[in-house]
Amino acid sequence: MSGVVVSLCLLAVFVLLCELSRRILTKLLAPRGLCLSAVYAVELVSTLQLCICNLELRLLGEEGRLQPQFCLSLTYLASVVHGLTFHGALGNPCSTLEYTYRGRLTARSGVLRMVCQFMAASVARTMLQGLWALGLSDLHLRHTLQGFQCISPIHTDTHTSLVLPGPLVTAAAVELAGAFAMQTAFTHTHTMDQRYRVHAIAALTATLTYAGGKMTGAVFNPALALSTQFSCSGHSFLDYCLVYWLAPLLGMMCSVLLFDQMLSGRAAPYRPLLANKRK
Repeated sequence: MSGVVVSLCLLAVFVLLCELSRRILTKLLAPRGLCLSAVYAVELVSTLQLCICNLELRLLGEEGRLQPQFCLSLTYLASVVHGLTFHGALGNPCSTLEYTYRGRLTARSGVLRMVCQFMAASVARTMLQGLWALGLSDLHLRHTLQGFQCISPIHTDTHTSLVLPGPLVTAAAVELAGAFAMQTAFTHTHTMDQRYRVHAIAALTATLTYAGGKMTGAVFNPALALSTQFSCSGHSFLDYCLVYWLAPLLGMMCSVLLFDQMLSGRAAPYRPLLANKRK
């Protein structure tokens, strides 16, 4: 239990430090005419927060021997916190591509945002491994002695194998369906009061994590997957690209194209959770 307390305290510290960094960077850069630089800085810090929190939560879920209900509650709470603190950051290359497709971002801005997202994803794991190496809890110490090893969650069970022809196809289908559901929720809740929208998206995230977590980890985010899944043993880099990059992208595109067609192109693009008014 002490390891859980340490991890929860670290998560709180991470969020507070990231929020402080966002506010400081915005105040320093915006008055100097560097609003775009502030936007990219916020994107970098927010994606770093997302990846670090998910890595710590994954460690808790896999090594902490916690009850599934408690893990899902933490997932829900973390999703709410991210929605309340991101300040307009997207934190997801699929969302960035959707914004670019809608014309809400220029191609250059979309590419730079994705660069920030993947940079943050790459840095997050290195930062957290350094923190784990300090051995602040038995959980961290044990994980460090194991060489920070993780095993790919991509697998299938008897029921899914009867429907889909293999673990990779099953995993890709799960990630595609999850990304489709998330994109659809974003699109159709953009007019909802933000106080309720944050909780609705968090509830959907927890539900999808429960439904697909045992088969893929339920990531639905290429940048987050780079940080949490690509270093795990069990599958090749190309396998991970198929499941965690291509499948979510296709899921997002299917949702956007389907509902644009159904609504005759009148569907309004969604807004990021609690987006500010700065461009």
